[in-house]
Amino acid sequence: MYKNLKAWSQAFFVAIAGPLLLSSPVATAEAPPLQVGLVYVTPLVPSGWVAQHDAGRRAIESALNTPQAKRRVVTRYVENVAEGADAERVIREMARTGVDLIITPSFGYMEPTLKVAAEFPQVRFESITGYKRAPNVATANARYYEGRYLAGVAAGRVSQSRIAGYVAGFPIPEVLQGINAFTLGMQSVRPDAQVKVIWLNAWFDPSREREAAMTLMNQQADVLAFHTGSNAVMVAAQERGRWAVAYHSDMRDVGPQAQLLAVTHHWGDYYTRRVRELMQGQWTSGDVWGGVREGMVQVQGFGPAVPDAVRREVLSRRDEIAAGRLHPFRGPVTDQDGHTVLKAGEVMPDARILGMDFLVAGVSPRLPRSGAPRTP
Repeated sequence: MYKNLKAWSQAFFVAIAGPLLLSSPVATAEAPPLQVGLVYVTPLVPSGWVAQHDAGRRAIESALNTPQAKRRVVTRYVENVAEGADAERVIREMARTGVDLIITPSFGYMEPTLKVAAEFPQVRFESITGYKRAPNVATANARYYEGRYLAGVAAGRVSQSRIAGYVAGFPIPEVLQGINAFTLGMQSVRPDAQVKVIWLNAWFDPSREREAAMTLMNQQADVLAFHTGSNAVMVAAQERGRWAVAYHSDMRDVGPQAQLLAVTHHWGDYYTRRVRELMQGQWTSGDVWGGVREGMVQVQGFGPAVPDAVRREVLSRRDEIAAGRLHPFRGPVTDQDGHTVLKAGEVMPDARILGMDFLVAGVSPRLPRSGAPRTP
């Protein structure tokens, strides 16, 4: 009987005290949400480089803060942060305030990121477009040139003048990759196609981007492309009734008739995966260079006036790139001086693409030399 009484009393204690224990602060305290911070190099506007990374930020919260999981992740950002000392200050302040993962999507943020990372080894960092890593600093970039090549194919098909204009920021490898891939794409369907470039030595200057676009259209360019931060080129093309290739984001909202297609960048899957890995204790430093195959670069947003045959051709070549059957930098390729860069059938290795320092035949003017910092 004593044993039965003892068992009954134990069961009674569990029945009464159990719910109290479960409802106590110690038992129900949830781990604080993971904090993710992003630093933006330009103002956050509806489209462009920064807009795409902000879409990635929102994708993190959408994927990980489910109704069942509640708020597992909190994100924050600081916009329009100049590279250099200002970036270092902002990144350090984020680290000091308890941010667990800091994403710095601009090449000019690479050195400030590394400096702050050495001071805060418990914080993880994602250096987007950077190439220097540390135990708590990973790097990632996208093969934007794959989308540029496909845009060039479309441009070559619709251009009547066989002249395209290109508004560009700085003559650094990432921009040269895009200009060269775009030109080679055009020339794959129009061997005599030409691309005229205007260099701005700036990443975000809408008034000068617009002025450059107008100048190029006055020089017979009937298709425009750009590697700058605003939608000013698209707006100018819409006003003048010319074609333009949107970059970073779909820009049909400002160029519904002008947009030939959009070369868009997608960071949501990558960012979500990296945050999830950190939550699971599986985050490690590494390097990612994804493109069409990985979905980090896409061609979409074809304008209503784009012929179906052009759309089908572009998408067919996209599938060939994804399958590894087509490479934008496959020889023969010659530079502006007529020197052979790639022999027939030769494929440019990644290391040479990353350090690209030439323009292909058909591009004018000659390549300026600049020590400008590389950035998106």
